[in-house]
Amino acid sequence: MIKTGTYQHFKGNYYQVLYIARHSETEEYLVVYHPKDNAEDIWLRPLAMFDETIEREGKTLKRFSFIKP
Repeated sequence: MIKTGTYQHFKGNYYQVLYIARHSETEEYLVVYHPKDNAEDIWLRPLAMFDETIEREGKTLKRFSFIKP
C-alpha cells in the first residue's frame, strides 16, 4: 500500500495523494489525488496502475515516485 503525500509523475508534474479508496463493487483499491497546483481537479487511478513500474526511452521508472508526506 502506498502512503498519502506528494508524488512526482514520471513526466515531472507533482501530485498530492489524498486517500486510498475502495471501489464499492469490485473492492479494487483506488488512489484519490490532485495536481499540486490545482486542488479542485480530483483524479482517481487504480492503485496497481499508480504504483506500477513503466519503461520509457529504454529506462525503467516508477509512474509516480514518493517525494514527501
